[in-house]
Amino acid sequence: MRRSDRLFDIIQRLRTARGPTTAARLAAELEVTPRTIYRDIATLQARRVPIDGEAGVGYILRKGFDLPPLMFTIDEVEAIAVGARMVGRLRDPKLQEAAESVLAKVTVVLPETIRSALANPQMFVSPGIAATAEGIDLAGLRGAIRDSRKLHIVYADINGRRSNRTIWPIAMAYYVDVTLVGAWCELRADYRNFRVERIQGARVLDEHFDQDGGRLFREWSALPKERPQGAA
Repeated sequence: MRRSDRLFDIIQRLRTARGPTTAARLAAELEVTPRTIYRDIATLQARRVPIDGEAGVGYILRKGFDLPPLMFTIDEVEAIAVGARMVGRLRDPKLQEAAESVLAKVTVVLPETIRSALANPQMFVSPGIAATAEGIDLAGLRGAIRDSRKLHIVYADINGRRSNRTIWPIAMAYYVDVTLVGAWCELRADYRNFRVERIQGARVLDEHFDQDGGRLFREWSALPKERPQGAA
C-alpha cells in the first residue's frame, strides 16, 4: 500500500471510530508496524489534521474535520460508477477489489447531494462473457508487465496443441469476450497476443527484459488489434 493511501485510510478509520483507536489496532488493520503508525500520525498532525491522543492510549479525530469534498460533475460520477462496474467483466479478482475500494473511497468524500448517484447508479452493466483465466494469476501477470520480467508459459492453441513459450509481457488488452496479453514471443521472434484462458501454466522468471524507452509498447500498439481466434 502506498503511504498516501495509508494516511487516507488512517483518517477514515479515525473518522468512523466510536472511541480512541490505538496504534496497535491501526497497525493490525493496515498490516504495518505500530512504529509506522506513530510516524504516520506525526505526519498527519504536522499537516494540521486535528488528531489527539498518545501512544498506549489511542487516537481520536476531533469533530468537525473532514477531507475536502471532491468536485465532480454528475456525468463524472456516473463515469466512475460505470467504469468501476465494467472492471467486473475482466475476471481479475484483484482489479475487482481495487475498483470496489475506489468506489468506497470516492463515495465517502463526495458531497451528499451527489453521493447517491455513485452509491446507487441507475444503470446496468452486463457481466460480459470473457472466460476465467485458471492457468495464470492475472495480478502476477500485471506485476510482470510493470517490472519488465519475462514469463514462461504453457500455451494451448485453438486445437489444444500445447507449446512452451518464453515471452516478454508488454500490455493487457481487454475485450468484452476475451482478455489478451500482448508480448514479444522468443519462440516466434515476433509480437504475439495470448488469450489468458488458454495459458495452462505460467511462471515469472528472474530475468528482466528491456522496454527500450517504451519502444516495445509503441510497436505492439501499432499492430492491428483484431481479436485473434487461433494460436498466438
